Amino acid sequence: MNIDPDTRREKKVRLRLVKDLGVLVTGGAGFIGSNLVDLLMENGYTVYVLDDLSTGKLENLERWSENGNFRFIPGDIRNPLDSILTSSKMGGGPPIGTIFHLAARVDVTTSFLDPEADMEVNYLGTLNVLEYASRMDVRKIVFSSSAAVYGDTEVLPVNEDISLDPLSPYGLNKMASEILLKIYKTQYGLDHTILRFFNVYGPRQDPGNPYSGVISKYMNWTRNKEPLMIYGDGSQTRDFIFVGDVADIMASAASSNFVGTLNVATGKENSVIDLADAVEEVGGNQLKRVHLPERKGEIIRSVANIAKLQEKLGPFEPVSLKEGLRQTYRWFETQPEQVVH
Repeated sequence: MNIDPDTRREKKVRLRLVKDLGVLVTGGAGFIGSNLVDLLMENGYTVYVLDDLSTGKLENLERWSENGNFRFIPGDIRNPLDSILTSSKMGGGPPIGTIFHLAARVDVTTSFLDPEADMEVNYLGTLNVLEYASRMDVRKIVFSSSAAVYGDTEVLPVNEDISLDPLSPYGLNKMASEILLKIYKTQYGLDHTILRFFNVYGPRQDPGNPYSGVISKYMNWTRNKEPLMIYGDGSQTRDFIFVGDVADIMASAASSNFVGTLNVATGKENSVIDLADAVEEVGGNQLKRVHLPERKGEIIRSVANIAKLQEKLGPFEPVSLKEGLRQTYRWFETQPEQVVH
């Protein structure tokens, strides 16, 4: 299912990429990646999607399967990209001018359980992308980093210039990947924009995926009238941003001349308890709440300063949390029921 057109509110996305060059989206079959692919395809670009389908789904890309500008290339980001993005697999399409690097393991808890796998995907995968980009004269990389690089800071709202202090292997590997991007800019002139995602939610986020965010799980539990699980007392806060807004920001970043780091968020702080209340309102169900022990490495408060985002990419009016939740819940109502723990 596609994002409701009303959600974009007729925003003018600043998407100005070179039409005779292709666009690569790693992790393009996933939640955020597939929404970005929709935007790129709707604007007439040739899009290559690289995904191993470990968490992504081909059904997220189904609407483009017969389109001549679309190529899906199965592959693992832990392997050199030269061996994956061969001319035959690219179907004679144009060379790649821009890379949106989204392929990742995106879960703090899982990074403690298997830190080696987290490093291989999140750090080595980024290295492989940069090596390919530097050899193939790619013009720009837009990298999906994370607010996890900040750690639990007392400086709120968080701005891009504070010291980084990740609390997990996941945050560490994202931080190391950011440093790699800066090295490849210095050594090879490879332009980049680093986007530090805060808590992204919306249609296509799979509640059964262990990497999935709290909103998708809450949506599923609300629809099924199951208890809402809350880690700790629920006072921890997050800056939730709708996936349609994230796709727009990524496209604008790729089209801009800006090289550097930007927060991708709304600048608004919401507690998990407040979120539970809002999800219940949207779903029309009042549910039992079960409190679980706090999770290792979890940040207590998180909210972004988005002044730099607005300065570098232009004015940004995010979808409100309530409207985003309505859009997301409508999508969940069209999906098969799942049992999620």
